This record gives sequence, structure tokens and C-alpha cells, in this order.
Amino acid sequence: QVQLVESGGGLVQAGGSLRLSCAASGRTFTNFAMGWFRQAPGKEREFVAAVSWNSGSTYYADSVKGRFTISRDNAKNTVYLQMNSLKPEDTAVYYCAMRSDPKVVVAPYEYNYWGQGTQVTVSS
Repeated sequence: QVQLVESGGGLVQAGGSLRLSCAASGRTFTNFAMGWFRQAPGKEREFVAAVSWNSGSTYYADSVKGRFTISRDNAKNTVYLQMNSLKPEDTAVYYCAMRSDPKVVVAPYEYNYWGQGTQVTVSS
């Protein structure tokens, strides 16, 4: 059974940085695309970033492009989200997701496994 465990969330002031991590276990990590999504109170879950199985392709939501960077370390079964220049509107629960396919996609329903989420709060 696949387990995804996020960490690294917290409270930060606007303009600050956080690095989220997501550790995967339970099956081979290497061949699968990974993504980060977020959900703010009262809003639908939205795509943030995704990386292909070999890090050859990355994709970002327009709202985070240039500020966030997704990366993965297949030797450690871990995917990261470096978040810089944070804004209050980035406040949300951030979820890590794994897709049983190596290619990058943005739709949440395309992802098969999800973590429990980590809270990110950006104060103004």
C-alpha cells in the first residue's frame, strides 16, 4: 500500500520561504509522476506543480510560476516543493500526490494516491 507523508508546512510571513517534503513508501517511486496540490478553506483543490518520473518535465500553475520549484530525489523516494516569495493567498493545505504513470498532468482525478496534507499559512 502506498503511503505519502508530507512535512515542512508552517506559519511564515509574506515574502518568506518554506520547503515542503513528501516521502513515499509502499511501491516503486521511480516510474511515477508526482504532484503538489493545495486547498484553501471554501475552495476546490487546485493544481500547484508536477514533475515527471525522471525530472525531465515540470509544470506549474501560473499563480506560482517563478516562485515555486518542484524537484524529486528518486534515491530517497522524496519529492520537494520549494516555495519562495510567499503571499497570503498561498495559504492552504498542501497535498502531495502520486500518479501511476510517468507523465505530468494537472487534473487531480489523474492522481491515484494522496498524502494527508500539511498546512501552510502566510501572514501579511
